[in-house]
Amino acid sequence: IEDILNIEVSENYCDSCTNLLGTNTYCRTVTFEGSEYEDIPAKAIRQAAFKVLGIEEEKAPAENSGCGCNSSSCCPPPAESRVPTGQTVCCAPQGTDSSITDPEKRRLDIEFLFLDLNVCVPCRGTDSSLEEAISEVSSVLEATGIEVDVRKIHVQSEEQALELGFVSSPTIRINGQDIQLEVRESLCESCGDLCGDDVDCRVWFYRGKEYSVPPKGLIIEAILREVYKDECAAIPARPAELPDNLKKFFAARQKNETNID
Repeated sequence: IEDILNIEVSENYCDSCTNLLGTNTYCRTVTFEGSEYEDIPAKAIRQAAFKVLGIEEEKAPAENSGCGCNSSSCCPPPAESRVPTGQTVCCAPQGTDSSITDPEKRRLDIEFLFLDLNVCVPCRGTDSSLEEAISEVSSVLEATGIEVDVRKIHVQSEEQALELGFVSSPTIRINGQDIQLEVRESLCESCGDLCGDDVDCRVWFYRGKEYSVPPKGLIIEAILREVYKDECAAIPARPAELPDNLKKFFAARQKNETNID
């Protein structure tokens, strides 16, 4: 880590090791951001991990601009937020009072929204990639006191899609935020077989390449960004109308099911 960040390494006399070995012993100390530590501080480990992963660490919010998670009271919701007027935006789970929430416990809500897990190849692959990503970071999240709640939502109608703000399949959200805000799609043959018409499924871009299934690294980076960010982002407004691609899918599937009956 000292090779990644600007950390000065030195040695100081160590009482415990001297008692253990019976001779004067010196142990390593580090100087980080002007302060001396007997071990590498967690902040330095976080910065080094972000730097290696190529993740830009978000800046701390300006005074009184954060939500209740970082200040005495929550900030008003942004104009485009989907939170009802008069309510506030906060990272605390719904139904809890952020002022009395255990500061050592945080919650990570992960939603996986999809059209089909039996036939759709991209949806099935995304499901597997998400489970692998969560498995890999679960020990880190547990050690830092973060509880993970994963919801898998099968979107089965236009009405449900509109209610959920669902614009493309598959979708992964972390605390209400899509892990990739730019939506791009490509023809999905398996969903075409399912509904009887040509429809598109989502494609993912990661480190300059396009994938039909989100790489595990993309999901892990999104989780780490959410865990270590310094302020709460507003949840995007729900679309007023369903995208044409989803309308086409639901209409074709309904027609196909009617013909079968």
